[in-house]
Amino acid sequence: MPSDFDLETFLPYMLNQAAEVSSLSFQQVYKKRYGMLRTEWRVLFHLGLYGQMTASDIGERARMHKTKISRAVHRLSERRFVERVTDKKDRRIAHLTLTAQGRAAYDDLRAVAERYEQTLVSQLQANEVDALRRALSKLSDTALGDFT
Repeated sequence: MPSDFDLETFLPYMLNQAAEVSSLSFQQVYKKRYGMLRTEWRVLFHLGLYGQMTASDIGERARMHKTKISRAVHRLSERRFVERVTDKKDRRIAHLTLTAQGRAAYDDLRAVAERYEQTLVSQLQANEVDALRRALSKLSDTALGDFT
């Protein structure tokens, strides 16, 4: 039975496609240089940008599930990019910071990310970039809840 529904113009599908295409080249850089997965570079960047954080802090900011963060932190710790220090008052909490090696990887990848973003935005007019950032920010901050 034919339908008027067009997957190619379905906004969630378009957003996902754009995210995949726009992040693919950058993903190849952090994967090739540091053997990182997407969740690992996201943890690395949060620690690089904001300094010491807990896994819960990262989960809130990055909107990532705690299990994914835990795996990423474990791998980054094994590779000596992240140091975990148990909280003295609450042993369930670990404070995460970048090691010197982690900071060097972050600095390297941040420079690549900045160049990569410039390449992406160069395909758009300045007003399009501003509108896209505003629209994505609105969509990210919107909780749709039960829409059925």
